[in-house]
Amino acid sequence: MKPRYIIAIVLIAVGIAAIVSLYGNASQYVTFETASATPGKEFHVIGELMKDSSMHYDPETDPNHLEFFLADSTHEVKKVIFHSPKPADLERSEKVVIIGKMNGENFEASSILLKCPSKYNDGTLEESEYNAVGS
Repeated sequence: MKPRYIIAIVLIAVGIAAIVSLYGNASQYVTFETASATPGKEFHVIGELMKDSSMHYDPETDPNHLEFFLADSTHEVKKVIFHSPKPADLERSEKVVIIGKMNGENFEASSILLKCPSKYNDGTLEESEYNAVGS
């Protein structure tokens, strides 16, 4: 077999491996129930910040510890623990996407994405991008 055929086969195999690995990391939004069913696996959960519940963040004691409550799309509420500084405008965000794993009854977030509120009151322009926070 010619060396160029061997190189072509290797490149095709690498391409297929890259596509398979990207497909395996592709995540869809799930609920806390789905995340609880598979502990140890990382999920994306979208929800609303429970603004009437307590939020614990004391930057003087531990600037890398944030706790808050989030309601998912089925209105199930869980405590979220985030081991990084509190994202700016967390309280003002319309939707929150948390990326992480269930740990018992709590969700351990490794990253938080915020959907910022619209800058305009009449709603003619809505922001659709998420601001990424975390590792």
